[in-house]
Amino acid sequence: MADRETRPTTVWSRPERGARGPAPERSRYEITAAALALADAEGLAAVSMRAVAQRLGTGPASLYRYVGSRDELLDLMADAVAGELDLSAAPSGDWLGDLVGLALQSKAAHTRHPWLPELNDRRGEVLGPHAIDYLDHALAVLAAAPGTSRQKLEAIGLLGGLATLFARREAMAAVGEDPGAGDPPAQAAHLAAVAAEGRHPHLLAALTTAGPPPPAGPAERDALFERLLRRLLPAMLD
Repeated sequence: MADRETRPTTVWSRPERGARGPAPERSRYEITAAALALADAEGLAAVSMRAVAQRLGTGPASLYRYVGSRDELLDLMADAVAGELDLSAAPSGDWLGDLVGLALQSKAAHTRHPWLPELNDRRGEVLGPHAIDYLDHALAVLAAAPGTSRQKLEAIGLLGGLATLFARREAMAAVGEDPGAGDPPAQAAHLAAVAAEGRHPHLLAALTTAGPPPPAGPAERDALFERLLRRLLPAMLD
């Protein structure tokens, strides 16, 4: 099996199956859907060609007629999630509002599929057709924005990174692993007590003017996510 770094093609650059042989019993869509369901239920580590074949009621060898390796299956899974984003709306002219809307969709997709950051960390930069559609749509949204093409690509990258970060924190909070999702009043009280000792004057001044911490539910995290994007994206394109 060729190494990913030397593999000359992607799964999308080949026909879904060869022209010869018996009629197809499966499709890449079915195989990818089964892999997505398996990852959603049991995590990314559970996804193997054998496990997906068992879910489909067939043998692993039959899947290799459509997908050359587990790496290719992961590529298909990532692109299928990209295909969940609604790109049907034309740019409204409010590039910042449209881009924030895309970011919220991306974060929601990452929240639905909490294994996605791990998958992207392992895959590298393999863009499938849905991901390319997303990139082109985001650039169309940014056509009305200031900045160079490089700045716009960097802004889209930041958008994706923040969506991943916030979704990961939500996933951790859902299973009680997020260190920021414990007891916010107690944490704030501890921080205030440390600041009041007098050895951290800048922290004390910041806490005094900031007031009590806001709630940390899903709606509040979405609002914080949007505020950060609305502050950071214009600065990146200035």
